[in-house]
Amino acid sequence: MVTILIADDEKEIADLVGFHIEKEGYQVIKVHDGMEALQTVQTRKIDLAILDIMMPKLDGYEVIRQVREHFALPVIFLSAKTSDLDKITGLVMGADDYMSKPFNPMELVARVNAQLRRSKLLNLANGRNHEVEVGGLVINPDERTVKLYGELIELTPKEFDILYLLASYPKKVYSVENIFQHVWGEDYYEGSNTVMVHIRGLRKKLKEDQHKNKFIKTVWGVGYTFNG
Repeated sequence: MVTILIADDEKEIADLVGFHIEKEGYQVIKVHDGMEALQTVQTRKIDLAILDIMMPKLDGYEVIRQVREHFALPVIFLSAKTSDLDKITGLVMGADDYMSKPFNPMELVARVNAQLRRSKLLNLANGRNHEVEVGGLVINPDERTVKLYGELIELTPKEFDILYLLASYPKKVYSVENIFQHVWGEDYYEGSNTVMVHIRGLRKKLKEDQHKNKFIKTVWGVGYTFNG
């Protein structure tokens, strides 16, 4: 059975979300602080987590930071923090989606279902994926690891997905809209700079400022390509 973790210090919200999630036939585990959330992910098989950001003991940012060190499960932030900067921060930290409070419970359920479908498709695709090795960069899709000249590079799940997408089809140019649709599995919305923020993070982690040859090449006015 699919198990959903709901972590929110507001019991009424956790109960409301849990009620609608359980109606979909999913098993629900509810916790009310960040430490409990982290321990649950570490000790139970969790298929998707819904995290509040402002929680006692550990906030949602710290929870997802530690979760992403070992787990690739989908994570949706559900938070009262509503600014674009908050949303971008959540996505860059490794969240797969972000919803602001107050929220429509049915929209949240739809997003949960979409993330679960995408996760299932990615898991199926991993069986057909191949390792990419070029210019000292090694991308292993089964282990979801990236090494640069033997050094392990820590990427968020979205950064990994973007890099593997580009590296799997070198020289093919992907627009920002293409990347967003492939990696997030949703229609691109105008004004979003989420992809560019992730590309910037990727370039920094790949130490492109220290190397003459760039792995990710910008095609001005079009998008990005892998310079393999």
